[in-house]
Amino acid sequence: MPFLFLFIFIQAYFNLLLFEVYLRRSNFSRIHERVRRCPVGRSPVPGAVPRVCQAMDMACIWYWREALCLQRSAALACLLKRYGVAAQLVIGAQQMPFRSHAWVEVDGRVVNDKAYVAEVYAVLDRC
Repeated sequence: MPFLFLFIFIQAYFNLLLFEVYLRRSNFSRIHERVRRCPVGRSPVPGAVPRVCQAMDMACIWYWREALCLQRSAALACLLKRYGVAAQLVIGAQQMPFRSHAWVEVDGRVVNDKAYVAEVYAVLDRC
């Protein structure tokens, strides 16, 4: 495993832990505020989106429990922002049967889920 990927993987894993704490001890507005306030790095790192998404996928595999979509997406959005990518956490819902889902978009493109997820769920919030 190259050093840079390992470093991003460790950051992804700790972000999952951080948002696990937010999910357990806070409410949704606290998570929303945390993601919204994550600063975007000054200059985007070339090739950051696929590298960071791959590291987050790997961190979710090695995570000690199942990472929920909100936890995974909030952690990914903050990590992408750290690498200079203007990522958005998107929350959507469908009515029948009621379901909600979270994913990350960069330039209007879904990066951590299937591309059609934005068509299945009505967007409730972007941060």
